[in-house]
Amino acid sequence: MTDDKAKRVKGKLQQSKSKLDTLLHITNAINDNSSEERLFTILKSVITDNLNIAKLALFTFDSREWKISLTEGIEKIECEAIEIFNLVESFTDIGTISHNNSNQCLRQFEIAIPVFHKDHPLAFMLLADIEDEKMEVSPIIKNLRFIQTLVNIIVVALENKRLYKQEIKQAAVNKELELARTMQTLLFPKTLPNTNTLKVHAAYLPHSEVGGDYYDVIPLSNGRTAICIADVSGKGISAALLMANFQANLRAHIQIAENLTELVELCNQKIIESANFEKFITLFICIYNPKIKEISYVNCGHQPPLILKEESYHYLNTGSTILGMFPNLPSLKVGKISIDKEDRLVCYTDGLTEITDYKGNQLAAEGVANLLIGTSGLNEIFRKLNQLVEKSKGEDGLSDDITFLAAQFL
Repeated sequence: MTDDKAKRVKGKLQQSKSKLDTLLHITNAINDNSSEERLFTILKSVITDNLNIAKLALFTFDSREWKISLTEGIEKIECEAIEIFNLVESFTDIGTISHNNSNQCLRQFEIAIPVFHKDHPLAFMLLADIEDEKMEVSPIIKNLRFIQTLVNIIVVALENKRLYKQEIKQAAVNKELELARTMQTLLFPKTLPNTNTLKVHAAYLPHSEVGGDYYDVIPLSNGRTAICIADVSGKGISAALLMANFQANLRAHIQIAENLTELVELCNQKIIESANFEKFITLFICIYNPKIKEISYVNCGHQPPLILKEESYHYLNTGSTILGMFPNLPSLKVGKISIDKEDRLVCYTDGLTEITDYKGNQLAAEGVANLLIGTSGLNEIFRKLNQLVEKSKGEDGLSDDITFLAAQFL
């Protein structure tokens, strides 16, 4: 082997060792969970100091938009003039930049290096040599694939870190939703009345997110029964916690409050103490007295329940505004209505009334009344409501939680 050939072989071996050392250095930095800034600093040092490349611009994609992550030999503000979206679409592999390009900033670069991961662009690097470079072979040309490999390793590692954090965050959200669903399920009564004076059916149809729908049936003294339905503003664990707090206060005070006015005012104060005017609850609550065949009720901003009679229906609107908004409920009134045998009470949340037809028109309370007038019993009511809900479901399921409760007086 001649001396010149031996020198060339030795030089190649040294270059290979240098590249391996660089890869090891970057890999160790990734394994040490180094920051994005630290990894890009190492990359910059390798390209500019080790490979003698004077000008670079690195663009990275962060799942929403392209950003300039690294520059050398050119101001970042200059690179902002580059239309990166159009540029990325023009390169599927390493290529040269045309000097006839109309973009003045882009004309300063010679080589474009795209980086893909699973067919998705993650990074795009632009490079240029030292203007007075006297070497026979450009350092860019000699190291194109190596540079592409370095960028690929770093950017994919950062993308994997981002995805991992996203998975951790989503797992926490899923855990919160699971807890909220569990809490909400525990709030619903496990059994509903089915006696010779009262029958009650109820259904809760959840949206993908946990809402604040709630219903309850509470036996009272002297054969009376309280029926309520409520909806907390907002979703998730905060809505579930407020509703749990509301249920506890409602059940604690309903047995000792002298009347519905006192009960609703107490609940309003408790909601304000818990939510500090930041969350609100719509509520309908009634007490059925079978001895005098009468319902007394209060509606605080809730969708108006229906009393379905043989040939007519009545909305139950009397009450006040939603709970948690005002320290003193304005114009609070208790409504009363006489009940005949076979009359039915139908309560529901706004997820039902906000169902839209093909023209985008909402069902509204009037639509619920028109749908249910003429029904003969609870099973027929629920069959019609369930058919309506199933028909309205889109590809993503329900747009909101839907709760409906119906009682038949015997």
